[in-house]
This record gives sequence, structure tokens and C-alpha cells, in this order.
Amino acid sequence: MNTRSEVSTRGAWVAPFGGSLNRAWRIFATGLAFTVFGLGGICVGLLVFPLVVLLTRDRTRVHHRMQFVIHCVMRLFVELMRRLRLMTYSIEGAEKLREPGQIIIANHPTLIDVVMVLSQVPRTSCVVKDSLFRNPFTGGPVRAAGYVPNVDSARLVDRCAEVLDDGQTLIIFPEGTRTRPGEPVRLQRGTANIALRARKSLRPIMIDCQPSTLTKGLPWYSVPARRFHISLRVGEPIDIEPFLDADSSRAMSARKLTGHLEAFLEHHRHAHRLD
Repeated sequence: MNTRSEVSTRGAWVAPFGGSLNRAWRIFATGLAFTVFGLGGICVGLLVFPLVVLLTRDRTRVHHRMQFVIHCVMRLFVELMRRLRLMTYSIEGAEKLREPGQIIIANHPTLIDVVMVLSQVPRTSCVVKDSLFRNPFTGGPVRAAGYVPNVDSARLVDRCAEVLDDGQTLIIFPEGTRTRPGEPVRLQRGTANIALRARKSLRPIMIDCQPSTLTKGLPWYSVPARRFHISLRVGEPIDIEPFLDADSSRAMSARKLTGHLEAFLEHHRHAHRLD
């Protein structure tokens, strides 16, 4: 049975004004939240990461400990945004995300989708932008966490297959970037290739944000008229067996699976908003 857990706004600090002053507060609070997030990332890179590596010799344990550190940082950031009354959130089926060795996929409507998902999974690898590996503050932590850079497709598929072969969970945002409001879901084929190569089903998360905010092309200070609410619904695994056709090439199978996933996410995105 699916369970539903929703974080209330009880205990959140309330801005003592309304109207335009309230909007000004939320712009300030949004900037404050992202500043704290950036400073927290620097602290993790300069202080926590070297300490974890120094005290841990086993590479796998380094991965697990840094993944847990990142998970905790993400949870703290979500709680900060909630207490600043910038957002509320709800999650259905969070317990399903803790099953080991699965591929988790999610749509990508907002800037903080990765934060929301990682805040719910204590130990997982994740496909992230290659620029994070070149950044002097984030490069060490993401490497230590065993994250996978989103580089050329062949290397990406191989590295993800290794992660899954080790029994780790892998999080992928198959769109590769945030979807602009009103645009249809368009997925890269890397996710399908990874699933077919690893012969793993896909655990979907349907993310919705109302009112829409932090979308692609929208500046962070363009806050909505009220607090936004992010909801995450964790679905049942998507079976890939029908796409493992011995008579079809890997490229053809990946194309069919990608089309299936696009239709699936598009359908659930509209169904989510009708509820």
C-alpha cells in the first residue's frame, strides 16, 4: 500500500507582513536560501570531504559516507526553504526509493528537483553535470560520492552499468535539463540505453510544482504570488522486458523505450495536475 507523507508548515517562521512586503521578503529569503546552500557546498568541499577521505580507507565506504553527507545537506536545505515559508512539499511512496539497486528516473520541472529527490534517498549514485566535476568546490565531493558525470553516451552507459552491477541505486533525470512550462517531455536516449544494458526496470518519480517557479529561463528572484508546493509521487517500476527484443538492434530498442517513457511521463504530468 502506498503511504503519503506531507510536511506541514507548522513551526515555520511567519513573515509579519503581507502584500508587496511579503513578496519582497520571499525574494530576500530565496536569495538567502541559495546563498546558504552555496556556502554549505563550499564547507562540504573544503572540510567534510577531506575528513571523510582521511578517515576512510575503503573506497565503497567513502562513496556511502559522502552520499549520506550529501543527503543530509539536501534535507537541511529543504527544511530551510520550508521554515522560511518559501515552499511546502508532499511525497507519496517515499519508502519505495529506499529499495537498493534500482534505477530511479524523474521529470525535471524546477531547479530544486535534484535536491528534493536526493533528500529522500540516503545512499545513491546520481548522473550529474560534468561541470560539477571540474568545479574546485564540488569536484571532490561528487567524485567521492561515486556520482557519474554526464559525458559522452558510451562512457556514461558503461559507468552507470558499473554502478548498478555493484548493487547501487542510480538516479537519472532523463530530460537532461529542466522542461520549460507548456513544452512536451523530451528525453535523451541515455536512460533507455542504461536500462537495457543493465536489464533493470525503471522506478519513476512524477514531480509537480504549483505555482510554477525556478523553471528553465526564469531568474531565481522571479518568485510566484504565493508559496510553491512541490509534490513527488513514486510510481511502480516500468518493466523493460517488452523492449529486450533479440530481433531489434540496441539503438532501435532504446528508441522505442525512450518513446514509451516520454508518453508515460507526459501522461502522468497531466494526470498529476488534474488531481
